[in-house]
Amino acid sequence: MGVLPVPAEVRAILLDIEGTTTPIAFVQDTLFPYIKDNIKEYLRAHWEEEECQRDVGLLRKQALEDSSLDGVVPIPLESGSGEEEQERVIQAVVDNVRWQMSLDRKTTALKQLQGHMWRAAYATGHVKGEVFEDVVPAIRKWREAGMKIYIYSSGSIEAQKLLFGYSTEGDILELFDGHFDTKIGPKVESESYRRIAESIGCATNNILFLTDVPREANAAEEADTHVAVVIRPGNAGLTDDEKSYYSLISSFTELFLPSST
Repeated sequence: MGVLPVPAEVRAILLDIEGTTTPIAFVQDTLFPYIKDNIKEYLRAHWEEEECQRDVGLLRKQALEDSSLDGVVPIPLESGSGEEEQERVIQAVVDNVRWQMSLDRKTTALKQLQGHMWRAAYATGHVKGEVFEDVVPAIRKWREAGMKIYIYSSGSIEAQKLLFGYSTEGDILELFDGHFDTKIGPKVESESYRRIAESIGCATNNILFLTDVPREANAAEEADTHVAVVIRPGNAGLTDDEKSYYSLISSFTELFLPSST
């Protein structure tokens, strides 16, 4: 794919995670299966804790909102204090979470529980965040050239910090100047990129956004943000039109910063 010059007005690089800094397979084959395989054990271990009960309460509320959907699993209140009653409610939570994940839903209730489970998994070393080998050296070089580096992912900011704080490269959180998730807005809406620019104190055309998703690239472009689409192993294929329209890179090393000359 060669070298891609970074426009001179760019002052900040905004990075997607899945398919950009991190293999899609890590999310699909490690993070999500961890939830499905360990949720019952996690709930049993933490059931009496206030945080766990808040998570369950949020899931119960979401289940009520989802009551008209096919296959929804309601989560009952505990009607007694026995172990059998607790197991009944825990199983309902397990079934609800697996149902939501089967539909690839991204509800706040689901993301919150997942985040807390991943936090425990990272802290105990059961999971380490994967990053492509070109990521850390490239970001260090960009920072030396004066660039600010930000993350924008549909995963929560807490989940982002866990991935980079407990990564295969060690704790690399120091490489990032800030994090954004969908609380700033959906990644497929141009207004989100205007809000990010305002938040970091620059114009939208001072930002270069790297993503593997053309719909996100299109939204960023509509906001006058510079864009490059990242081609990584396991990423969804691009159409011929997308390949010819977007600037493409297969490694962060392909970005050429004028200020680094």
